[in-house]
Amino acid sequence: MFTHVMIGSNNLERARTFYDATFAALGGGPGDMDARGRLIYTHEGGRLMITTPIDGNPATAANGGTIGIAAASPDHVLAWHKAGTAHGGTAIESPPAERPNGSFVAYLRDPDGNKLTARSQATR
Repeated sequence: MFTHVMIGSNNLERARTFYDATFAALGGGPGDMDARGRLIYTHEGGRLMITTPIDGNPATAANGGTIGIAAASPDHVLAWHKAGTAHGGTAIESPPAERPNGSFVAYLRDPDGNKLTARSQATR
């Protein structure tokens, strides 16, 4: 159901030290820093991403956090976004769209403010 989990950090090098060690303990490899400055860890099909919050505020529990939900198609992403905004969610970031990496994504905040994204491959 989920595509990834993203959490915030105020110190990515400190986070790298901690997560490199904890993933190694599980048999995983060290994290990689992507072009956007996020640490990315992959292990057994799961992906954890760590970033400084894009809103410029300090990271706190869930500030900078995103829960990613897998969708079967772009049409499902659009339906998810429409249903969410119709039932108390707030559209955030950019409108649902294809990204340069070939995924089709939409972002919402749920009624409690949790950040969610649905994504699928862009082929329609």
